[in-house]
Amino acid sequence: MCCLRISLRLCPEQSFTTFNEDTLKQAIIDFLKPQVTDLGFASVDRFADAPEAHHPGRVCRNAGTVIVFGITVPRGMLKSPDYNLYALHRTYHSAYTRIDHIALDLCNYIESQGKYLAVPIPSYAPMVFHQFEPWGLLSLKHAAVNAGLASFGRSGQAYHPQYGALLRLGAVVTDAVIEADPMLPPDPCPPNCTACSKVCPAKAFDTDGKFNKMTCLGHTIKHAIYPLALSSEAGLKNIERVINTAGHNYWIGCDECLKVCPLNVRKDHE
Repeated sequence: MCCLRISLRLCPEQSFTTFNEDTLKQAIIDFLKPQVTDLGFASVDRFADAPEAHHPGRVCRNAGTVIVFGITVPRGMLKSPDYNLYALHRTYHSAYTRIDHIALDLCNYIESQGKYLAVPIPSYAPMVFHQFEPWGLLSLKHAAVNAGLASFGRSGQAYHPQYGALLRLGAVVTDAVIEADPMLPPDPCPPNCTACSKVCPAKAFDTDGKFNKMTCLGHTIKHAIYPLALSSEAGLKNIERVINTAGHNYWIGCDECLKVCPLNVRKDHE
């Protein structure tokens, strides 16, 4: 089915249409819009503060633009009276799989123009570990902020203006230089809102309200592999390999901050 989808999208009419960098942006928008909730474009110079090992230039030679897009997970799951965390877990992974397919299709579409290179960014794994802290190849949250799709809230989440933190993210890095979209204002949280820190069972916020990612992950992400990897010398030495090959099927053990956040209520449903 995936191969069929690609062959249909890269039909002769599209494959032999030559775009320059002025018209490529609209072509990409037209390609992605029927498949995603929202998208944005970030110039590589907006990643100047990114760690060297996680800079777009390490992903794509002569990187010029990061194209970021997202798909929402249903907010009805957060309101369901018979709510099940396992259902949210499966929905997340279904979204990640779909996003990865879209990113691959987009790369093939861009490269079909014959003069550009494009590289898909994995939506979830593989991850790189720095002192046991997992990092993506490129921070998709920072990419979303740089592309004008979202802004960082006090919980460390990237919040879309309409869909809050319910947007699952994907990205493609290309050497095409495409006009960047304007960034959103910082700190979208309502004034004096502390809903997420008050409800957090992991106590992932310090007394100043600063969010600790590893405290949150230690409480939220549940699977058998990670504790075993941390409990043995061999596991610690090879944690990146262990998690990336055997740790994908994790269980989401908490989402209290998502349920209480006022930004996760779609504006047209208020």
